Amino acid sequence: MAYRRPGQSLRFGLMALAAVWLAPLAASAAPAPGPTAKTAHLELELAAEATAAQPGGTVYLALHQKIAKGWHTYWRNPGDAGEATTADWKKGLPPGWKAGEFVWPTPERAMTGPLMNYVYSDEVTLPFPVEVPASAVAGQTATLTATFNLLVCKDVCVPEDATLSIKLPVSAGSAAPDPRYGKLIAATLAAAPKPAGAKATFWREGAVLKLSIAGGAARTAVKAAGVAHAYFYPFSGTVIDHAKPQKARAGKEGLTLTLPAGYDFTHGKAVNELSGVISLDRTHSFEIKAMPGTALADAAGVGPELATTVDDGKGPAGGAGGGTGSDLAALLSAAGSAFLGGLILNLMPCVFPVLAIKAAALARHNQLSHGQARMEGLLYLAGVLATFLLLAGAVIAARAAGQSVGWGFQLQSPGVVAALALVMLAVALNLSGVFEIGLSLQGLGSGLAQHGGAVGAFFTGVLAVAVAAPCLGPFLGASVGWAFTQPPAATLAVFAAIGLGLASPFVAIAFVPAVARLLPKPGAWMDGLKKALAFPMYGAAAWLAWVFARETGVDGLPFLFAAAIVLSLSVWLWGASQRGVAPALMRVFAILALIATGPLAFAGSQMTLPAEASNAPSTTAGFVTEPWSPERVAALQVEGRPVFVDFTAAWCVTCQVNERTALATDSVKAAFARDRAVYLKADWTNRNPEIAKALAAQGRSGVPLYLVYGKGAQPVVLPQLLSEGIVVEDLDNAARG
Repeated sequence: MAYRRPGQSLRFGLMALAAVWLAPLAASAAPAPGPTAKTAHLELELAAEATAAQPGGTVYLALHQKIAKGWHTYWRNPGDAGEATTADWKKGLPPGWKAGEFVWPTPERAMTGPLMNYVYSDEVTLPFPVEVPASAVAGQTATLTATFNLLVCKDVCVPEDATLSIKLPVSAGSAAPDPRYGKLIAATLAAAPKPAGAKATFWREGAVLKLSIAGGAARTAVKAAGVAHAYFYPFSGTVIDHAKPQKARAGKEGLTLTLPAGYDFTHGKAVNELSGVISLDRTHSFEIKAMPGTALADAAGVGPELATTVDDGKGPAGGAGGGTGSDLAALLSAAGSAFLGGLILNLMPCVFPVLAIKAAALARHNQLSHGQARMEGLLYLAGVLATFLLLAGAVIAARAAGQSVGWGFQLQSPGVVAALALVMLAVALNLSGVFEIGLSLQGLGSGLAQHGGAVGAFFTGVLAVAVAAPCLGPFLGASVGWAFTQPPAATLAVFAAIGLGLASPFVAIAFVPAVARLLPKPGAWMDGLKKALAFPMYGAAAWLAWVFARETGVDGLPFLFAAAIVLSLSVWLWGASQRGVAPALMRVFAILALIATGPLAFAGSQMTLPAEASNAPSTTAGFVTEPWSPERVAALQVEGRPVFVDFTAAWCVTCQVNERTALATDSVKAAFARDRAVYLKADWTNRNPEIAKALAAQGRSGVPLYLVYGKGAQPVVLPQLLSEGIVVEDLDNAARG
């Protein structure tokens, strides 16, 4: 049974684009516009603050929204995803009349998966000024008409629009408030955030911004409301990381906020102004315009710094934070899933090459004392944990630098892929007997065997993680996706749990003598097994060379092949020295050759794949595929065609297995033809922030991910291990709508 989960960030772009195309059709069938309209999830009304307008004056109109229970619309900056409400006044205003921008009330916060959005729920009134020309004639009635476009969301997002019209008399004298909406519009304008009359500065400290505000309304608001719920809503969508916690500290004259730096800062863009709304408790909100500077006097220092992202309970979808109990429960759940996922990684195709080393190590357990076996088990565990924690540290550092990273991110670096390919080749040559490093299965001196076994066990753990990391097997998708959005301690805990799961079978065998006694007794067959197990490692090296070519283009391969030849020469020379052939001279030449592999591999990793090659159609599993983009998905949905989206990477072995098994079958090809389905490929072999964001929207941090879209529907999420039956069933369902 396929796992179904509604889409998140993809849906906003898709539905908004569909709305643009469908709007003319909707307009042609709509009745004459009036002051009210009802859509599927909204009741809209265009109202006026006063019963008349004066020539040369300004009158406030407002778009009043009644929003269906559980749904929401968006603020001027929607946050991580969404679309703000807009008004189109083209040909809808009498000559000389001018409509201004919305006056936006303070929004609510809604956390959807890893995304933070700024929204309105239940009811909201958006006033806006209308300038009346001095030439307006008293006694006449002006008709004002606009088309309002809104994105309304719950578990799915639907673009809705309405064309509204209002008749407004022109009066020479003052006008009375509108009996229905006059007080509401006036109250909304009075409560809306206004410039604070305060001084504000900002500066960057590593991964965070400091925003210092003092004087004016800031001083008054902090004294009245404190900073327990202080939150900065920026007008720009790219200056802070919306989903991460904010912190605030009170001062005698104002407050200082600690904000997670956003894209503009982490990518070196010049930011000359930081503008937005400071909200303390929804009733105390004000606008600020901060300029680059240093800390203001008395803007901090009173009381502790508070984490202020915890929702006040009024938002439609909960806040960005949570209680200690829920956080602990979430961590335990993620760690448990991570442990199971790590355990299952031992059965994934990615880890098959390293099983060769494990098999050789297991075969010699009967040669070891119980103490030696336990030591090797612990060292293997140490190698696994150390490497997983190193990866977690790299993830944390990359996030702090503002980069979008995901599971298997290290294999998006051609340099890392080249290094791994050469390591796999060296391991294979060692198993083939070209040289000996560490343990000899034919028996060396007991001291060397013991030392080599310990070193070998640790680095077997390192290699296991290196090749397992591209695989995102069962139970890992949600737990790793959660970990990538959490503070460093939680990220480290989840990665450690994966390592414990991956290492546990080998450790269990090392610590349970009864299991070790079931293994075959040592003999001459072990040397033959060792040499046979070299071939999976050669295969792993060849696979990584293919991944390298996908990342750098064919121009990088000659350098990698040259590095492989020089490395082979190096280990052959080392092996000759071990066999007593001019040991000192051979080792010098071996070391020189080994050093030469570095520049060759580096030169190849600097090659780049031409941009047109990465955007060109390709062939996968016998299908002609198109490059994925949210816009292409939207266009195909409008055409009514099913869409199969394959988030994949050349370094993802599970992806390649699925392509060559479930997706390559005749029944799947027949379903694509029968349903007129289109195969879109989101290739994450090289880094792509848009793909990383789409994965995060589905709660994932890695590939594979398979989505099936039908007309007007949210995607169906398929399992990570595909079967032809699941693919055919979901394509047929999408075609039926």
